[in-house]
Amino acid sequence: MSKAALEEQSPKLSVIVPCYKVEKYLPKCLASLVGQTLQDIEVVCINDGSPDHCIDILREWQEIYPNKIVVIDKQNEGVWRGRWDGIGKARGEYIGFLDSDDYAEPDFAERLYTAAKEADADIAVCGFSRIDLDTGKVLSRELCDPRQPFCIADDPGRIVELNGAPWNKVFRASILKSMHDLTEPPPVLDDLMFQLLAYLEGRGRVAFVPASLVNYMVRDGSIINSISEEQVEAIYRAFLEVRQWYERDKAPRNLMMALDATAFLHLGISLNYRLSYNKDCDLKQAVARCTSYLDKNFPTWRNSPYITSSYARLNGTSFKRLLVSKRMYEAGLLAPFLAAYRFVTTTAHFDVKW
Repeated sequence: MSKAALEEQSPKLSVIVPCYKVEKYLPKCLASLVGQTLQDIEVVCINDGSPDHCIDILREWQEIYPNKIVVIDKQNEGVWRGRWDGIGKARGEYIGFLDSDDYAEPDFAERLYTAAKEADADIAVCGFSRIDLDTGKVLSRELCDPRQPFCIADDPGRIVELNGAPWNKVFRASILKSMHDLTEPPPVLDDLMFQLLAYLEGRGRVAFVPASLVNYMVRDGSIINSISEEQVEAIYRAFLEVRQWYERDKAPRNLMMALDATAFLHLGISLNYRLSYNKDCDLKQAVARCTSYLDKNFPTWRNSPYITSSYARLNGTSFKRLLVSKRMYEAGLLAPFLAAYRFVTTTAHFDVKW
């Protein structure tokens, strides 16, 4: 078959769905994808050696939708490797992701694909809702306010405001198929590392769809309550490997500074927030270690042009929150700051994402 014929057969969008121990939630996820208003999509499902009935469910749905559902059945290697297997199989012009215990709104694919095409964007981002699985209560809605598109090459600081997960985004397929891999993907924050590698490969436009199109289900037993010292070590090593790729590719200075600001947000604030749930963790010691790590490996975080009053005034609430958190961090007030945040989110049930 000719190349032109193959391209004609290629779908507009591939959605990759890693599956592991999600038999209870998988049918709803699949139903939300086969019912998309954009018909020209494929759903690439990776059964990552799941010990439950995921593979049986996938085969049943594939039999009903043979032209839409693709199944990869493999031994367990984790979500990172599963995503790469899915990327290798995907035929779409753009590639998106959805976790198998979440579900998408019917216009998820159409609106993201249309936004990407109209802006000739490398990446399109939509809003999402965090929903308590047991009660159905909406805990927060994020990235739903209108935002101006931007070009990563021109203003890389804007990547800091994007959430660290791929499931509310679509990426130009050529970017994901050519980006760098990690030798040791971390068990936590692997989503963020994946995106940082994509930002390095694709420095074009980022477009936004200011609507909640993904429903992210929050379950008990979240990893936020169970992070270990070994996981912290793995995260630090992986972040260093990401930075090494930026250095090898001779990323411009402004992109390196955006990486440093991202490291501060996700290691200095988010990771320490997770650690603060561990009663055995000496948070003061953890913060001191993190500060030393950041100073040594991500040195521009202290004087970042993307964590300033002027940049926050130009680019909105996300950067204002980041600036406040940096001031608390540098003043040695992170522990009480995080304690107050935990109270607001767990007791008052009011979620403010930082």
